[in-house]
Amino acid sequence: MRKDHPVDAVLIAEDLHRHYGVRRGLFGAPATLHALAGVSFSVEAGRTLAVVGESGCGKSTLARVLTMIEPPSAGRLLIDGIDAAATQADTDAAVRGRLRRAVQIVFQNPYGSLNPRQTVGAALMEPLLANGEGDAAAREHAAREMLRRVGLREEHFARWPHMFSGGQRQRIAIARALMLQPRVLVLDEPVSALDVSIRAQVLNLLVELQRSLAVAYVFISHDLGVVRHMADEVMVMYLGRAVEQGPRERVFGDPQHPYTQALLSATPTVDTVARRRRIVLQGELPSPLAPPQGCAFHTRCPIAQPRCQGERPVLAPVAGRQVACLVRQAERDETAALTVRA
Repeated sequence: MRKDHPVDAVLIAEDLHRHYGVRRGLFGAPATLHALAGVSFSVEAGRTLAVVGESGCGKSTLARVLTMIEPPSAGRLLIDGIDAAATQADTDAAVRGRLRRAVQIVFQNPYGSLNPRQTVGAALMEPLLANGEGDAAAREHAAREMLRRVGLREEHFARWPHMFSGGQRQRIAIARALMLQPRVLVLDEPVSALDVSIRAQVLNLLVELQRSLAVAYVFISHDLGVVRHMADEVMVMYLGRAVEQGPRERVFGDPQHPYTQALLSATPTVDTVARRRRIVLQGELPSPLAPPQGCAFHTRCPIAQPRCQGERPVLAPVAGRQVACLVRQAERDETAALTVRA
């Protein structure tokens, strides 16, 4: 568990776990699916943490835990210093409501995240109404102002969701998530359902909103090109755990974990200088119902050693970031020993 969180972090996750009980047939013994198996990070105001990894690595589960849609099975989730995980079992509804307001989410599919029976104006005013914010005139003024901030026009206020394109609907979803002035915005694949020509516009909008509102982003994506554009810090996940975590420039410029290297090698690029040799991983992603012993990645890792089969690595400093790899940590120690002897 990492303890070196910035003092001004608005969101802190410490050793978060999320487990699900799974039935395996009529006569099979129940199993436990470890969707999150101990994730720690922090996000400061106005900064972006990007979470990347293959499907099934736990990204969307993390989003549900951070937004308090689901409680963590273990660990702590601190929002402005208040442990949201402990508060969910508390009787103080006012505190829970304040924490839920502080973290909002934008979902992947703009077609399914808006109520087709609500006008855009009603959808934007609904969070304010539910939280008892202002009178009708104040709520309408705030909704119209937020429409303007996300690049939509005044006349869009009274229109219905089916009258908008995918990019416009995602702008509306972003506007609705910002109506309560959250401290943290969780963006779960926010542009993957959009046309390529529209993605850059929405991403640039998110950058501008963050600059003006100082909101923290947790940006969940499998698109490393988008992550490189958006992130300040990157966390690479594999089977519910972080395997590499650090500043964007270090992770993209010199990836250390073999899994991160494989992900980046598969990213298309037109830059012949930056182009890397393609690393093809062998085998399939193991089942989270029965993860491998030791390092979960060793069954697909091109540099795995015998000790990787029985010893599970934890995040440790390597080359200016945190890396969960026994081989890289051993190389770091060997380099340090040679430097001392020299």
